[in-house]
Amino acid sequence: MSERVLVTGHLGCIGAWVAKLLLADGDHVVGFDLGTHDHRLRLIMGPDELSAIEQIRGDITNTEAVQNAAAGVDRIIHLAALQVPFCAADPAGGARVNVVGTVNVFEAARHQHIDRITWASSVAVHGTADLYDTEILPVDAQRDPGTFYGVYKQANEGTARVYDTDHGIASVGILPHTIYGPGRDQGLTSQPTTAVLAAALGRPYRVDYASKMGFQYAPDVARSFIAASRVEAPGARICPLGGDIVTVQTFLDAVNQAVGEELGTCADDRLPFPAGTDDGALRDLLDGQVPHTPLADAIGETIAVFRQAAAEGQTLPDLPG
Repeated sequence: MSERVLVTGHLGCIGAWVAKLLLADGDHVVGFDLGTHDHRLRLIMGPDELSAIEQIRGDITNTEAVQNAAAGVDRIIHLAALQVPFCAADPAGGARVNVVGTVNVFEAARHQHIDRITWASSVAVHGTADLYDTEILPVDAQRDPGTFYGVYKQANEGTARVYDTDHGIASVGILPHTIYGPGRDQGLTSQPTTAVLAAALGRPYRVDYASKMGFQYAPDVARSFIAASRVEAPGARICPLGGDIVTVQTFLDAVNQAVGEELGTCADDRLPFPAGTDDGALRDLLDGQVPHTPLADAIGETIAVFRQAAAEGQTLPDLPG
């Protein structure tokens, strides 16, 4: 049965994919975003899909605006947030968007009698890799965030627990690591996707680090959010994503093999993040059916999207040099 689904932050990478895949399932998408640039939507959607989205321009920090957007919807997938560098540059603004904005979403659910929310947490709630005795962290691994962004996401985990206890609003917080694929064009860990874009256009690109990371394909991440939003499970659950936990060099080897040239390289530096997270909680929630596209296939699909966009004259992210 078709449902009305509110997607906050639908102009972002995961938001765009969530919107596209919900439409493919026959759902009605209500997109809520303060931004005006729809280049990520246009990268992965045709005109008919774009016109099918009910787009509302609104501020996630405005309680009334969020409640109005949630009127008459069946489910909420909450993705609106400011990323690490934006929170670092403006901590107060980051807190308003990432913390107050999330409270507004839960308040909207309470007032509109929506009984569950799916929302985005982050691997940033954890500390640096040297704090742990395993490189693949369990769901209950110590929270010790080293960024404002991570602190705000940890606060949201607490917010979700209180709304479950006090108001019976169930939620699933999905915890990504390193998202890649069409539409991923911001943040430090967007560099592997930039390497794919460069290779698709026949250009060399050097990633600034060689870490082992949990690579998660954007459409798979979106499918996980959608699937989790449809499960009527109690409680305030946190479900990390797994993906392909490999080194940047392994990722680039797959890129280079896909284009038949050694265009992608990386430096020797390591990022301080844990390598990956255990997705057992999500597997339990989804009865083992966690979406996963093999790395080589996902890279091939991403290259095809970028080449098609370039052939159509679409705006793509700038490449260095």
